[in-house]
Amino acid sequence: MSTHPLVNIGIRAARRASTVILRGMNHLDSLEVSAKGRNDFVSDIDRSAEAEIIETIRRAYPDHGFLAEESGLSVGRDEVTWIIDPLDGTTNYLHGFPQFCISIAVQIRGRVEHAIIYDPMRQELFTASRGGGAKLEDRRIRVSKSRGLEGALVGTGLPFRSNTRWLDAYLNMLKAVILNTAGVRRPGSAALDLAYVAAGRTDAFWELGLSPWDTAAGILLVTEAGGRVGTLTGEDYQLGGEIVAGSPKTYEALIELLAPYVPDEFKAR
Repeated sequence: MSTHPLVNIGIRAARRASTVILRGMNHLDSLEVSAKGRNDFVSDIDRSAEAEIIETIRRAYPDHGFLAEESGLSVGRDEVTWIIDPLDGTTNYLHGFPQFCISIAVQIRGRVEHAIIYDPMRQELFTASRGGGAKLEDRRIRVSKSRGLEGALVGTGLPFRSNTRWLDAYLNMLKAVILNTAGVRRPGSAALDLAYVAAGRTDAFWELGLSPWDTAAGILLVTEAGGRVGTLTGEDYQLGGEIVAGSPKTYEALIELLAPYVPDEFKAR
């Protein structure tokens, strides 16, 4: 099965960005040990990686638009928008913690049609095209066969920065999941967490307060791998906000388990 031309360009862009990101890791230790200095440096790497991605795509598709974490929205003359997170897991990267990725999604007329997630440290490439399934390298992947929460391994992300208002509700959710599953993992990169659900490495995932570029590629990977994606209340997922994903039965069981702890503002939408 041949890879779609848009995916091929996305892969090329991701690999070029990974060169920028990995080269930057060589300089982490030489930075001043101040939060501002280190954060500024990582922002420079983010911006450089994002510029590399956009330049690579623009060379092939000058009329396409972009929604990118660092540079925001730029509308193209075409109906295609590339949704880009050049470095998902920045805090991990900052500390040399090897769990981060590049996430690129292709949205056509408002719907995500293609996805690329690349893990530079493991050199793992996850791709998906709508109707064509999900792949890790050239191998088809499927969500796990997990049929509920018993024995399940569940990924999550902790509320941070502006989302701490949900911390108490989240901690109640976390306690419930800990008590009803085999374990919880918080690796620190939502895009990679979703890729792991698609590959069956975890059985489900949930997080609050995400942005479109965190999830755009991951949700297509999960659904094309036979999984389900929705909100905490089981509604259709719109890019950004809170998300639940997993193998079909585990997804349903997780939503049911979390229901008593969902903040009212999520229910009112």
